[in-house]
Amino acid sequence: MTFENILTEKENGIALITINRPAKLNALNKQTIAELHDAFKALDADADVKAIIVSGSGEKAFVAGADIAEFAHFDVKEGEHLAAQGQAMLFDFVQNLGTPVIAAVNGFALGGGLELAMACHFRVASDNAKMGLPEVSLGVIPGYGGTQRLPQLVGKGRAMEMIMTAGMVSADDAKAWGLVNHVVPQAELLDFAKGIAAKIIKNSPVAIALAIKAVNAGFEDGVNGYITEIRSFGEAFGTEDFKEGTTAFMEKRKAAFPGK
Repeated sequence: MTFENILTEKENGIALITINRPAKLNALNKQTIAELHDAFKALDADADVKAIIVSGSGEKAFVAGADIAEFAHFDVKEGEHLAAQGQAMLFDFVQNLGTPVIAAVNGFALGGGLELAMACHFRVASDNAKMGLPEVSLGVIPGYGGTQRLPQLVGKGRAMEMIMTAGMVSADDAKAWGLVNHVVPQAELLDFAKGIAAKIIKNSPVAIALAIKAVNAGFEDGVNGYITEIRSFGEAFGTEDFKEGTTAFMEKRKAAFPGK
């Protein structure tokens, strides 16, 4: 895959997507969002890819927000379309991807950058990372899922404060609040994320995809997450991964899962 604003690489079942707009602090414009969608879609369909890490190029930023110049002149309908299209194309798409996605947050993750990180299945951060949703300082609100995912992760009160003040939180505070799972020195960030991914890919990719679906269901309005879990649990029994996993357990050997 060849892109203008992102880089992709694959090694040992793990794919790395790097947002590569260092002059713009990796800000998300329409083209970058479209390229990210295409990259995630292709890697999810790749049988050799069992986990995906997304990060930003350079040492300053994961993604320092959206490209404001693209929408500063928009009217009401255009603004609504921008949010709807972006959520469907990238943010909801990543959240519901069957392949696990880890955000490796290096530096600033602001606005759409934090929203992208929150759409990933979980996050690790460098010790110099700063996270925030500064949209109200521009007279707008988060539009790529930030008002929904942030309260789910840190609680309503902290989310309200972060959004209303437009302020940034440190990596350590983000970890204490549950926004990120781990904080490590920046030089170790990608290797650390790859270490977690290496643990993930030892397990059944089919079961992981079903688990992602079940967990996400608990956060959807009008969906009974327990029912989704029951159905997904039952569905697992009809897979080759289940047969291999249980057979390997009884034979006291490591499972060799067929893959997704």
